[in-house]
Amino acid sequence: MNDIFHKLHVEGKHLNKLRVADVLQITEHSLQSHEFYSEEELIQTFIQKLLMINYRARYIKIKETNKPDHTHQTDNDISEEECDIFEDVFGNISPSDTASIHSDPVHPMDVQMAVFHCADGFLKQLMVTKLSDCQYALPLLVPDPVTQQIEFPLWTFRQINKSWKMRNTNDEIISQNQPIYKAETPLVCFFKFGSVSSSKSQLMNSLINEKHNTFFHRNCPGSSRTRVLMDGVVEIAWFCPSGSYDDKFTDCVAFCNLHGDAGDHEKQLQILTEMASVNVVLLPRLDRNDRHAAKIQKLYKKKRPFICLFDENDSSVIKTKKGKFTIGLKCRSQSDVSEELRKGINDCLSESSSTFRLEDVSKHSDIRVDEEDDDDCRRGREAANQMISLLKKKELREIKESFLPHQGKLWHQWSQMNKELHRPQGDDFEMEISTKKTQMNEMREKQHEFDISDFIKCLIEQMCSYDEVEMLFFLKWLRIFLDEHTSADLSALHYKYHEKWSSVLKLKENHDKSEQLKTEQRELETVSEELQAATLGLEHIMREISQIYESCSSVKKNKKDLQVHFSSLPSLAAEMMISGFPLELMDGDAAHVPLIWISAVLDQLIQKLGDQRLFVLSVLGIQSSGKSTMLNAMFGLQFAVSAGRCTRGAFMQLLKVSDEMKTQLNFDYILVVDTEGLRALELAGRSTRHHDNEFATFVIGLANLTLINIFGENTAEMQDILQIVVQAFMRMKKVRLNPSCVFVHQNVSDVAAREKTMEARRQLLEKLDEMTKLAAKEEGCYAECFRDVIKFDVQNDVKYFAQLWEGNPPMAPPNPNYCDNIQDLKKFIKSHASKSHGMLLKDFKIHIKDLWEALLNERFVFSFRNSLEISVYRKLETEYSKWSWSLNNAMLKIENKLHNKIKNEAIHEVEEIDLQRELKTTSEEVEKSMSEFFEKDTYAEILIQWKTSFETKIKELEKNIVRKTKKKMNDILHHLKKNNDQMTHHENTVFEKCKELALKLKDKAKNKKTLKKEFDLFWEKNKKEIISDKKREQYYSIFQKYCNGDPSATIFGAIICQKLKEPIELSVYKKTARDVADEMRSNCESLNGNRSNLEKHILKTLAEEEDFDKYMSYINNPRDHFKIFIKVEVSRYITNKFSVSVLPKMKENIKLLQQKITKAAHESTEHVQFNRGDAGLWLKSFTQQLSDELIFSEKDLSGVKHDDVDDFNLLEDAIRQELPAIISNISISFNKETFPGKLNYEFRPDKLLIDHFCQCCWVQCPFCAAICTNTIKNHDEDHSVPFHRNIGLNGWHYRRTTNLSISICTSAVASDRSFYPDDSDDSVLWREYRRAGGDYADWSITPDLSELPYWKWFVCRFQKDLETYYNKTFEGSGKIPDEWRKYSKQQAIECLDQYT
Repeated sequence: MNDIFHKLHVEGKHLNKLRVADVLQITEHSLQSHEFYSEEELIQTFIQKLLMINYRARYIKIKETNKPDHTHQTDNDISEEECDIFEDVFGNISPSDTASIHSDPVHPMDVQMAVFHCADGFLKQLMVTKLSDCQYALPLLVPDPVTQQIEFPLWTFRQINKSWKMRNTNDEIISQNQPIYKAETPLVCFFKFGSVSSSKSQLMNSLINEKHNTFFHRNCPGSSRTRVLMDGVVEIAWFCPSGSYDDKFTDCVAFCNLHGDAGDHEKQLQILTEMASVNVVLLPRLDRNDRHAAKIQKLYKKKRPFICLFDENDSSVIKTKKGKFTIGLKCRSQSDVSEELRKGINDCLSESSSTFRLEDVSKHSDIRVDEEDDDDCRRGREAANQMISLLKKKELREIKESFLPHQGKLWHQWSQMNKELHRPQGDDFEMEISTKKTQMNEMREKQHEFDISDFIKCLIEQMCSYDEVEMLFFLKWLRIFLDEHTSADLSALHYKYHEKWSSVLKLKENHDKSEQLKTEQRELETVSEELQAATLGLEHIMREISQIYESCSSVKKNKKDLQVHFSSLPSLAAEMMISGFPLELMDGDAAHVPLIWISAVLDQLIQKLGDQRLFVLSVLGIQSSGKSTMLNAMFGLQFAVSAGRCTRGAFMQLLKVSDEMKTQLNFDYILVVDTEGLRALELAGRSTRHHDNEFATFVIGLANLTLINIFGENTAEMQDILQIVVQAFMRMKKVRLNPSCVFVHQNVSDVAAREKTMEARRQLLEKLDEMTKLAAKEEGCYAECFRDVIKFDVQNDVKYFAQLWEGNPPMAPPNPNYCDNIQDLKKFIKSHASKSHGMLLKDFKIHIKDLWEALLNERFVFSFRNSLEISVYRKLETEYSKWSWSLNNAMLKIENKLHNKIKNEAIHEVEEIDLQRELKTTSEEVEKSMSEFFEKDTYAEILIQWKTSFETKIKELEKNIVRKTKKKMNDILHHLKKNNDQMTHHENTVFEKCKELALKLKDKAKNKKTLKKEFDLFWEKNKKEIISDKKREQYYSIFQKYCNGDPSATIFGAIICQKLKEPIELSVYKKTARDVADEMRSNCESLNGNRSNLEKHILKTLAEEEDFDKYMSYINNPRDHFKIFIKVEVSRYITNKFSVSVLPKMKENIKLLQQKITKAAHESTEHVQFNRGDAGLWLKSFTQQLSDELIFSEKDLSGVKHDDVDDFNLLEDAIRQELPAIISNISISFNKETFPGKLNYEFRPDKLLIDHFCQCCWVQCPFCAAICTNTIKNHDEDHSVPFHRNIGLNGWHYRRTTNLSISICTSAVASDRSFYPDDSDDSVLWREYRRAGGDYADWSITPDLSELPYWKWFVCRFQKDLETYYNKTFEGSGKIPDEWRKYSKQQAIECLDQYT
């Protein structure tokens, strides 16, 4: 045994550890198929093939590795006379030698049992269910490979149902469908004693299905002599009759096969012989002394029928006693033996009333029953049983009404009204919408008042208290018991339904239009409703929880009888999805998507898994065309496929992608969406093409790839589905969604015939092209062929599938060719998926909402709003805002530098090439940032459509700011005034006069009063030549230095520092202004995003202030209002943040300037000393180094003589000593009161921010005056805004009345009402508003029934003000709905968060 596990690369530690999640992952191995496999691949390969219901899972060919070549080469060049067959051939045969050449390969049944032993309970159950699907025998009694204790794996049988048909005494066919563990059938047990040459399993197969190896036997492909894990195993299989006259048995019969020598397995022998209706024993020739003789004798003497098959006897059937037969096997054809055995068994069964029930096996002592041995399983069963006991008090058709009231009529009415809400019909549509919303809220209140049944309370309690494994057992048990509880009634109803449907169909075929047809149709409808009421599954229970959640969420309060907070309910559904359960996406009974619930569950999935990336795969096709079966086979799933349990609505299930595959695929999960069949409602007479079109649009729109399932050769059915599909894809193209499709044509005979499939492809393409033209007319667009609508390759995107069954059900196994087709399709999906980016969970949530909201509006294409694309575009606009700010900010710095140089006369002309060179570094940084954003962003595949246009916009912006700066700089150069230079010269000559005065007063230098008096007289005489009286102290300071006889270098240094004061102050304020603007772009909530974010804060402020005049300023002159708001924000920011933000910046900037000045003085000194220059050279070097930072040049010292300055070290020291006092003097004046006044207009923070935010689109909606939110002026796209307003705010009123309109653009365009553009006498339908031309044609207004509390609150709050302003009233048709008045100011403000 250990050798087997070792060969298969599993050890004892793996027993019972392999999980369903492990094998359902999308792995590289699951997508591969080879002719040969290595031993280490056998486990994986067996599981994958079994999951795909490929019965060849047992026939895996093993790759022979490093096997030596044992072919002996003999000399062929000998004469005919020397040839001797006895010597050459027979003489070389040595049985013992052949056995020793190499060890036997692993036996296929050892692979199966190794998987069984390694699997946990859930995987065992899945495995056995799939073995049953493959029409294979199932493990009934299994010895533990370690302890040899016998286990009865009852749990593994719990999901298996068997169907069969029998004829009653009136020769009528009776259909049966039962869980196999409940079925009461005769049991025929087969044993062998000793060594026999005939195959017991092969003989059993001939009784059950001679074309299929139900039991694996020695002659099956891949069989080997050594079989380790099957000895002592009992397998069971059932023969299910089809109701035909050539059935081998007329009733369902169970067959058991004990593997190995029965004499060595006493416990198994005892159990089986006690339960058997007939015992069949295969024997060699025995005598009374044989070790098994007593056991065989005991069997023979039992009253049970007994058939003995003699391996070494050639006689035909002999009846030795009543119920006792012998049949010889030696030298007899198997067909003869099989027929005699069948007759013998039938003869025995006809005289026996003994029946067998699978569950009864557990009553035997000394065996382990998996359900009892596993505590989690047992607790799950007890809890589920407790819940089911609650249901037994009611009739099945009353259960939903009693126990699941939240999903009843009220929910259906709410769903219907929600559809009507999106399709307003009346004249006063806003009032109609408001009334319906009120009614819907009342419905939710009533729904919320329903009591939660004990059944649901119990469910929630159990789910909240269990861990993952316990919850899985509980839910699976619940599903098992629900099916068991409902199966009998449902079977009867289905039979009744079928009878009624057949009658209706017959009358229709005869073109009967009598009253009888109407009566039959009404009765059919009644049965359909009964069937719907009686159908009860896990999906209905979870639907009830979803509606409990939605009702609580809508009324915003918990239910009094809910033991947990309602917000925890979506987490339970998310856990179920993670554990492998499907989630109902669309309620098939209400034909509605519970968006609140689905969004909440997906939010929980994101919280538990992270925002994982999905590839969405959906399937679409006619009802009962094998969609669910195909998905189950492809991915090992268990969507409902049994008769009477057809999928209603849509379900989604997660499939994990393995880590290895994530390197090839761009996503983490495949989300599989299984759907109800098109024309599903037709059976109840409720089918409409409209419903099917909507449903197909939803399913195709959801997915990255849709499998279009076509069944059989029915041309009319094919035409129906093709027209629906083509129309759905045409809608996708019109709303710029790009899903793909594969046509899967099932149940095609001779799929391998290339000529046939080529012709079929040609016909399909012709039909698609024909349907495209029809759909184009219906959708009002142009398309000549299907490839005009979608990228489609008829050679690769059409798959032909063989028939599902190899023979006739119910005993036919799945067709291996069908499984091959499934594998090929799976590879194709992987290849297609590897080129897709899929979508994030959070985006999938939004996408569901967008699709459903658009479908609720009848005109899908007109109504579809791609929220993800809008969101991504807004993100792009925000990035564009950053890029444009970077370029503008960089140019501001360049402009400041150039401005300083111009003032310093360091440059005399500015060329574009110079500006481009200066801007190059920033330009390259922006270019790099753009490139990374477009290529590496999560939504790169969406962004790509705007890449070229935004790259062009940035280049244009760059060109514009370069041109603008060039013009501005050259204008400054042109208008430079010389009188400023003259004034500077006059001021500087005063320094010389100060020097002359000081020399005259040299003898009185110590008398400070005299000196001051003399200076005051001098100042009064000369101050006219000086611009500002404020400079008096500067001159007096220099005068004192002259009087004190300070060296000329010291005095010159002091004069330079005095001259630097104004340039330093100017530079600090300009630099700080830019820094403040930059900081506000990052830190100020209203200014740190795009224009939409700014508008949101403006609207919040307006609501908080409640100033009507300001509102009208915003509505009528939005641009001016924005400017005022930005100015106020900047002023507030500077005032509030001065000490913590502005002042530190000023201090930092002045400190940096001080360092630069000191450094310039030092380097100038070194420069002069190196070049042996004079003071003029020193001054030139000094001013040039500072020309970028300060408006300060040599001309600022013209008239100041410095010929006698020759000690440059002393000059440098003087500047270093004098400068701190100047810096301190400037710094003392830094305060929030004077800061705004000292700012240069061109460099004020508010001016910089206004320039940035207001260079955008300011076009207003011609109806409601909402401002287009596009951040780019003269953009190419239509104008749009996330939320429109009430058009009465813009003065619109009802024609020939004084009643202001209450219409909102986004609901008006969904109606059939009209408007009169610009006082025209010609009306235009709102839904065709673009026909009005002019501004109307340039706007994109999508139907939207969002709450919009803000503007509804505004109209109610300022009703009187608006009426006074426009001299009109909100009366008559313009009466404000009561529903609008429920909104508070706080709600209005909170809703603005949706703005960005």
